Amino acid sequence: MSQLLWIISGGTICILLGYLIGSANTSLIIGRFYGTDVRRCGSGNAGMTNTLRTLGKLPALLVIIGDLLKGVLACAAGYFVIMNIFNLQNLHEQRAFIGQLGVLSGGIGAILGHNWPLYFGFRGGKGVLTTFAVILFVAPMYGLILLALFLLIVALTRYISLGSVVASLAFPFLVVLKGNSAEFIVFAFFVAFLVIVRHRTNIVRLIRGNESKLGDKKAKL
Repeated sequence: MSQLLWIISGGTICILLGYLIGSANTSLIIGRFYGTDVRRCGSGNAGMTNTLRTLGKLPALLVIIGDLLKGVLACAAGYFVIMNIFNLQNLHEQRAFIGQLGVLSGGIGAILGHNWPLYFGFRGGKGVLTTFAVILFVAPMYGLILLALFLLIVALTRYISLGSVVASLAFPFLVVLKGNSAEFIVFAFFVAFLVIVRHRTNIVRLIRGNESKLGDKKAKL
């Protein structure tokens, strides 16, 4: 097997593994313990914000923890698989690249799984927390910068969606300005694109002025 085919195969397996992990949508799992499908309430989104509005603070906290953990777990699993299960004896000079490939592939899979979960009819959340966990795992400093930006926007506007969108847009430009590797730049633009696509209805509501703010009990539809 050629090195390119080996790398593509390894990355694909890591994405699939991350997808299976990410498909365990925490808000839907927690919601079942409360006898509620959060997709049928509030904004209809299977994520932390709608869980907070629908079920309260404790369930929302559990969703935060779960979404962060599965992002980290998917990255770690991707790294483990690509570095230990596949034969690397002829790829020693590329260990750093291959390790990062495993982490990024596992992380992308987790985000895709959260957004379109296999176990819940492919109707998931918007992937912000899981995306943040992946970024924090790969590049902690970038994650902290984006978190600070997100918190600043939310503090000033009380729009969680706006904070998510602004932070996601900032991510790829931050990566480019810092002169990162090509694969990391592609990853940054891709995950930012996913966040923007998943927030398209929020963006429309922000423009119209009827987006729900932090503290609102019910989302404006």
